[in-house]
Amino acid sequence: MSLVSDDQLERAASIFRAAGDVSRLKLLHRLSDGEWCVTELAEAAGVGLSTVSQQLRLLRAERIVARRRAGKHIFYSLADAHVSDLIHSAIEHAAEPHSHDRHDDTDGA
Repeated sequence: MSLVSDDQLERAASIFRAAGDVSRLKLLHRLSDGEWCVTELAEAAGVGLSTVSQQLRLLRAERIVARRRAGKHIFYSLADAHVSDLIHSAIEHAAEPHSHDRHDDTDGA
């Protein structure tokens, strides 16, 4: 395994913090299906436009989502396939049956 720089780890932690909110995770999951405008995202999430805009602004600042202007509309999408993979992996992992009581004492942790 190659060494990872502290900068890379800080960036990864920042991405997890940004995605670590249920409302933002819902938006990211929706965007994994393709491009959406703010109005469509707000309607699908059942929240206000200002809330969605604020969440998208944060996600865009972290370079997790990208935007494209087409006339009066701004369309948002995931920045790249890595983000989609990360979101889907996290959701799949959350759906797996886990025992909170199970501990593997063989690793010493």
